[in-house]
Amino acid sequence: MITPRTWFITGTSSGIGRHLTELLLAKGERVAATARKTESLDDLKAQYGDQLWVRSLDVTDTAAIRHVVDEAFRDLGRIDAIVSNAGYALVGAGEELQDDQIIQQINTNLIGSIQLIRAALPHLRAQGGGRILQVSSEGGQITYPNFSLYHTTKWGIEGFVETVAKEVAPFQIAFTIIEPGPTRTNFGGGIVSPPPMEVYDNTPAGEVRRAVASGEFKAAGDAVKVAQAMIDSVDVTPAPQRLLFGGDAYERVHQALTDRLAALEAQKDLAYSTDGEV
Repeated sequence: MITPRTWFITGTSSGIGRHLTELLLAKGERVAATARKTESLDDLKAQYGDQLWVRSLDVTDTAAIRHVVDEAFRDLGRIDAIVSNAGYALVGAGEELQDDQIIQQINTNLIGSIQLIRAALPHLRAQGGGRILQVSSEGGQITYPNFSLYHTTKWGIEGFVETVAKEVAPFQIAFTIIEPGPTRTNFGGGIVSPPPMEVYDNTPAGEVRRAVASGEFKAAGDAVKVAQAMIDSVDVTPAPQRLLFGGDAYERVHQALTDRLAALEAQKDLAYSTDGEV
């Protein structure tokens, strides 16, 4: 008989986090689910009882992260997989963004994810290993005008995760960076935007702003399929470093990496020319 695994997931009130929680509970796994508003999980708690462990958590509160993670490991024992999923998008041209919006975006998407991972690592080391899935985006490898701070947090967390993965590999702790393309969730309801500046109306930032507002910015991804693929990835050894979801996302990232490599190769002679005597 296969022993059910235990998962710790942030941002479970909606979107991919909610779908992950539903799929895992339905297959008999245990879930430690966190959300800022835990009443969004009342229906699942009523259905699954002790199989679902729920706590309120705002990931901008580092002390709360440490407390909730410690409590989850104390109450549930071994936790096999940590899913860092909480986040939102701040959308606007870089000049338009307000100082407090910038700080909140970085505190939520980047620092919150970093501190969740840091809080989990001592427990994972003590139990002999585990998996961490960090939800990023295709926007961790490419960029759209109007998403500068969102991309900042995704590029930043990918750098942190890729580095820490090398540091903790000897402890049997493995990471996978999850990179969905535009996915059908209520993500749009979590978008924060500053007042637009008219000067950007006829720029790429304005074009993207209008596309998002009009619905032209299509989300082809299926959030349930993404969640299932994330669950399946935990059974893959070695853990994939990155998982990109969405055909359009694949095409965009492939083109961006191809262009980046071509630009690098064109600068090879210049790179070597700046070396000194060793």
